[in-house]
Amino acid sequence: MSLFTEKELREAASYVHQYVASTPTIRWPLLDRATGLSLYVKHENHTRLGAFKIRGGLTFCRYLKNSIGVSRGIISATRGNHGQSLAHAASQSGLSATIIVPRGNSVEKNAAMRAWGAEVIEHGDDFQDAAEYAGQYAAAEDLVMVPPFHPELVRGVASYGLELFDAVRKLDRIYVPIGMGSGICSLITVRDALGLDTDIIGVVATGADAVLQSFRAGKVITTPTANTFADGVACRSPDPAAFAIIKDGASDIVAVSDDQIRDAMRLYFSSCHTLAEGAGAVSLAAAIADHERNIGKKTAVILSGSNIDRTDYARILNGDTQ
Repeated sequence: MSLFTEKELREAASYVHQYVASTPTIRWPLLDRATGLSLYVKHENHTRLGAFKIRGGLTFCRYLKNSIGVSRGIISATRGNHGQSLAHAASQSGLSATIIVPRGNSVEKNAAMRAWGAEVIEHGDDFQDAAEYAGQYAAAEDLVMVPPFHPELVRGVASYGLELFDAVRKLDRIYVPIGMGSGICSLITVRDALGLDTDIIGVVATGADAVLQSFRAGKVITTPTANTFADGVACRSPDPAAFAIIKDGASDIVAVSDDQIRDAMRLYFSSCHTLAEGAGAVSLAAAIADHERNIGKKTAVILSGSNIDRTDYARILNGDTQ
């Protein structure tokens, strides 16, 4: 059963589209030639924040203002794109935003969040550390804690799924990155609301495979670390509500290595002249790794974001493996 009806999803999409133009879905001849596949790239790297997350922040802040009447500030933890989304949405809704990031977080993502008016505080060694501190800070400062996964985040993010399914009919399968779950859960929600049978395959990094382990076990598994340069999928403790949707709605979860992710980032640049951050490239990496079962299939890959520091991207384009 879908989390929302098609009518509810399209209403949210109409609101999101007041701020976010629909992103293109493109089939690139050079990419098809390089992979031997029929790939449709959903370019969420083309939003004004360079990532799909912008959509969910808008509907969540609207929900706070209209349903709960919140007028005080919000706080959340992030590795970057979720925080940018909330900073942007808070600025549109007249709310203040405080964002907690782990130490060593992307310099350019931190700068982007500050540019949208957020206060950015560094704390902890990874996302989970930052999230725990954000909860403590919220209580101390009387701020509204925004979780990384919430139905209203899904409803806004789902606008990209509606765009994709409207643009390309009869998709056989879609590969989508999994961080804390809003991206894949929104696709599952849209597919089910539209009554389609497209396979949705979630993708994680081999060094951050908590969702994959959980999917195989049928229950939430927490890993001690999440080791990948692709910070958008660096999850070591899946959200239980998101996992329940993934467990029932995903056809499969697969993992790709950091080397495969780097190769996909380089291929995006050479075949499409488009920029993908690590998490944004995992879907392409997985589609290529699954080459045999994708031959002759109409396959979409979600390029979820392009927010990577310039120096890191330059090293990857130059072939560095660290």
